[in-house]
Amino acid sequence: MGYRIEGISASYGGLPVLDAFSLSMRSESVTVVLGPSGCGKTTLLNVIAGIKAPDSGLREGFEDCRFSYAFQEDRLLPWLSARENLAYALSGALDREAALERVDRFLEVASLSAFAASRPRELSGGMRQRLSLARAFAYPSELLLLDEAFKAVDLRAKMDLMDAFLALMREERRTVVCVTHDIEEAVYLADEVLVLSDRPARVVDGFAVEVPRSERGLGSKATMEAESRLYRLALGI
Repeated sequence: MGYRIEGISASYGGLPVLDAFSLSMRSESVTVVLGPSGCGKTTLLNVIAGIKAPDSGLREGFEDCRFSYAFQEDRLLPWLSARENLAYALSGALDREAALERVDRFLEVASLSAFAASRPRELSGGMRQRLSLARAFAYPSELLLLDEAFKAVDLRAKMDLMDAFLALMREERRTVVCVTHDIEEAVYLADEVLVLSDRPARVVDGFAVEVPRSERGLGSKATMEAESRLYRLALGI
């Protein structure tokens, strides 16, 4: 099964943000949407998730679909510990024993096991972002939406998190839509990458990233060629 939005237009206060926007997402794949800041990437995710109703257009394939969402800001509950934040997100989705087992697993993936009892104010900005990602990954959804989800994480932690994310995505057979303005991140994560215009956003171009994941290390020839292609598309040259 796949997911599709067709001819979506959306605006805020009369300001057009998406213009006749269409996007298909293959099941169990990572679609990365690359675009400049302010072009409408977050609005696109909100339309996909059903958080924002479009002015016109269709959403297809999302019936009975469970979403999880990693927002740009962490949106953690300040009065709960790291472990309790994840457990709260899973309440109602899993029984308590299964939920706590899953919480501990994802705290370990995010290298936060030692901070399970810490509240958000006791964590650094990067740690809070990792906790937010762990919460989104832990929720047992079919469709995972990532909004600039790795931007507040340092390079080494980012690479480790992206590797862990890709392994979990394959294991749990998720469909993922990730929006970013980071070209290196796009090439590292994507099965398919789409390049957006300035606002109101439309798809300028895109391509499947056919570089094997084992060859996507920083500085590899294949990775640099894919990144160069993306730079040219983003710059319109």
